[in-house]
Amino acid sequence: MSNTMWGGRFASGPAAIMEKINTSIDFDWHLYRQDIAASKAHAEMLAEQGIIAADDARKIAHGLDTILSEIGSGKFQFKRELEDIHMNVEARLAELIGSAAGRLHTARSRNDQVATDFRLWVRARIDDIDGLLSDYQLALAERALEHAATVMPGFTHLQTAQPVTFGHHLLAYVEMAARDRNRLAGARARLNDSPLGAAALAGTSFPIDRAMTAEALDFDGPMANSLDAVSDRDFVLETLSAAAIASIHLSRFAEEIVIWTSPLVGLIKLSDKFTTGSSIMPQKRNPDAAELVRAKTGRVVGVLNQMLMVMKGLPLAYQKDMQEDKEGTIDALDALALSIDAMTGMVRDMQPEVTRMRDAAGAGYATATDLADWLVRTLKMPFREAHHVTGRIVARAAELNRPLHQLPLDEMKKIEPKITQAVFDVLSVERSVTSRTSYGGTAPKNVRAQAKRWLKLLERERG
Repeated sequence: MSNTMWGGRFASGPAAIMEKINTSIDFDWHLYRQDIAASKAHAEMLAEQGIIAADDARKIAHGLDTILSEIGSGKFQFKRELEDIHMNVEARLAELIGSAAGRLHTARSRNDQVATDFRLWVRARIDDIDGLLSDYQLALAERALEHAATVMPGFTHLQTAQPVTFGHHLLAYVEMAARDRNRLAGARARLNDSPLGAAALAGTSFPIDRAMTAEALDFDGPMANSLDAVSDRDFVLETLSAAAIASIHLSRFAEEIVIWTSPLVGLIKLSDKFTTGSSIMPQKRNPDAAELVRAKTGRVVGVLNQMLMVMKGLPLAYQKDMQEDKEGTIDALDALALSIDAMTGMVRDMQPEVTRMRDAAGAGYATATDLADWLVRTLKMPFREAHHVTGRIVARAAELNRPLHQLPLDEMKKIEPKITQAVFDVLSVERSVTSRTSYGGTAPKNVRAQAKRWLKLLERERG
């Protein structure tokens, strides 16, 4: 049979493969709340403008509420032959209220309908993800305050560089998440104009009030160009771009968790809640949650690339290619949300091995820069000269297999005679981190101040 929603142009139904490739209900059913909300706003506006009768608008609203309840309770039967969420809802509405349902589609098209629905869905998902990122930041800031003075190695090139504090390290991810939230907020602000009323591509001859429907759906206003309204998917690309960057931040932290929990490194432990065992090796504790967060980044970044390819060659206005925007985006944002939740759980669960962290922080001559700084500050030596002298002292310590703070003073004096006993005041890892008081530095007092600042901001967000 032909699809009755298409009208009289088609005398027979599509081929089976055409129906299979054309159908989107398997994934766009996620938009049912948005589709019903937009349809109710549209019907109310049509009645207000005298385009349809008030009684028909009331029947439509009641029928749509019934459908919303049916879908929410799992009683609604989605039909693949009706292609998408829009036709499934409209067909059921006709069953419920009869011919009045046919008036709902006056002065609109599936083109502006789907653009509106998907903007509403993406907007709601951004709000959900923003809340999850806020929870993640809160967990990080709380643990940062707890471990403001817990010394650990800082790395560059994955080699021991300088001592930092565990709290300082965690706060770096708070800052990343703040930028992620800011990018998502920007995407949300730019998507918040309504395509509804643009119809197929050229607008409509009916005297509609687009500002009324925009306000009803909490948009800032209607989009100004009907061609752009139905064909724009910048809001998808921007949101996916922000999601991809956020997922990369999560993946970087997840990678660190994988490294840190290895017995070879042993900087933190995760409990049974966030580890799994092996089917053959009984001793194993695998950081699978972190590994899966790391892997899901590929899904999010992949969908962004997919959508860029979908949109790159499309002329105005709507093209069926755009149907490919929903399935991947829904999956990507779900994957991101799950990853944030998992990372928040791991942050709350992880237990740093404080002694091991402290010992590792002093390995690899991590306080060498402190020695060079002391030479500059105390002996007024040019930094490049101090760097050279320090390098020679480190080389001598390595020959003797001694850490810097245990290298005898006379060995240092052989290289730089002006060095005094006071140099040992800066060579411990605790002194090193305490000295890093510049804004943004790792000094425990800095970390405490920043952690408290973030906790105050995040608590204020929660009202």
